[in-house]
Amino acid sequence: MVSISMENPLIYLEKRANDNWLIGYDSRKFTLLAQQLYLELTQNANLKTPLKILIAERQPIKLLASFIAATAANCHVFLCNPDSVKAEWEQVFNLVQPDLIWGDLAEIDYRKTPITATASIPNYPSSLIMIPTGGSSGKIRFAMHTWESLMASVIGFQQYFNLEQVNSFCILPLYHVSGLMQFMRSFSSGGKLAVSTLKLLENGEKYDIEPAEFFISLVPTQLQRLLQKPDLTTWLSRFQTTLLGGAPAWLELLETSRNYGIRLAPTYGMTETASQIATLKPEAFLAGNNTSGQILPHAKVIIKGENGEILGRNQTGFINIKADSLTVGYYPEFFANKEEFQLDDVGYIDENGYLKIVGRNSNKIITGGENVFPNEVEAAIISTQMVEDVCVIGLPDSQWGEIVTAIYVPKIPDINIDDLKIAIEDKLSKFKYPKKWIAVENLPRNAQGKINRKLLIEGTLLRFSALL
Repeated sequence: MVSISMENPLIYLEKRANDNWLIGYDSRKFTLLAQQLYLELTQNANLKTPLKILIAERQPIKLLASFIAATAANCHVFLCNPDSVKAEWEQVFNLVQPDLIWGDLAEIDYRKTPITATASIPNYPSSLIMIPTGGSSGKIRFAMHTWESLMASVIGFQQYFNLEQVNSFCILPLYHVSGLMQFMRSFSSGGKLAVSTLKLLENGEKYDIEPAEFFISLVPTQLQRLLQKPDLTTWLSRFQTTLLGGAPAWLELLETSRNYGIRLAPTYGMTETASQIATLKPEAFLAGNNTSGQILPHAKVIIKGENGEILGRNQTGFINIKADSLTVGYYPEFFANKEEFQLDDVGYIDENGYLKIVGRNSNKIITGGENVFPNEVEAAIISTQMVEDVCVIGLPDSQWGEIVTAIYVPKIPDINIDDLKIAIEDKLSKFKYPKKWIAVENLPRNAQGKINRKLLIEGTLLRFSALL
């Protein structure tokens, strides 16, 4: 039975003070830096309102120590991508107007950034942790979390996998929920944390760890790249669990992972829920299950129809979430209804309690009165093994309303499009076939593997309007 606690950051910091738990880094240095930063903040904390601290550190030790110190000092913490471009920083500065910046942003003078709005500070009794989320829209916003909501996610994870300690191998960004929660699980549970990058792994630089004792978290594009190298495939197959999330995985990727014995655990979650609220256990995956798994103990998923009615098992509808790990809003506004979060995603829960995601309602293509979800069409095209990447969108059409359009990266430059069309004939209903095929060199994916559909659609429309 897992023992559960939800103490404040300083208590955990004290417990880990003498542990050598940060693999590849000096754990003691992390503790001393966090304590030093905390003292600096509390000694100068004669303010009526919490400080707004923007953290944009590239160095993992500095980022994590800054996060713990600022959270413990009841500051409002904003985690940011240190590699953001100037236009993105202008969005952030305009929204946040930080009191303090920790990180190397010397190339941008944020005090000269034009301010067009006044950012209010939420009235909240403790530290708010702002985690960036842009989804596939490209617009930066921050989901507001608390230490308690992040810990609720940790506890749900421990209960689901029946673990006291969680050891994590992290190659995802620590400023993103996918990386931050790996730190939270290891830091608070007494586990070990290894921080690396995909590039280092591909260059053969791996820590001397026993993978069977670790969780590793990947997005589909990372998993695909690792499976292209036999030595990394063998190494990955030794992990206790490989969590997979961030974007929908295609069927071929799942089958390849299964054939190599990868203990894959596809997940469903988001920044707003502090990572996964559903996860498929590796044993079920290896047995042939391709769902997003069962719901974690700290969350509840309710499937509703278009009129808000609650649907039963195997009935497809909108996904609504109740969770202890749920965000309280998007900075600087709190949700009016904090009890339930309605998503744009469409799916169902089967008779065994497994969650199946059908697609995103806003991405749904209505062609000739029929509904087409891009995920299904993309999976069929990827399974042909004739393309490296693909995104299916709907383009306006006077006859059909919208036409299904496949924008793809071919595996070979002179691919025969007729062969590709024939290869999907037995995989999709005819109305789901793409009527237009566009070959490109690459697709606009972010670090988590999500495609910026808005940018892709706008670019495609612009391209075709120029040809008219």
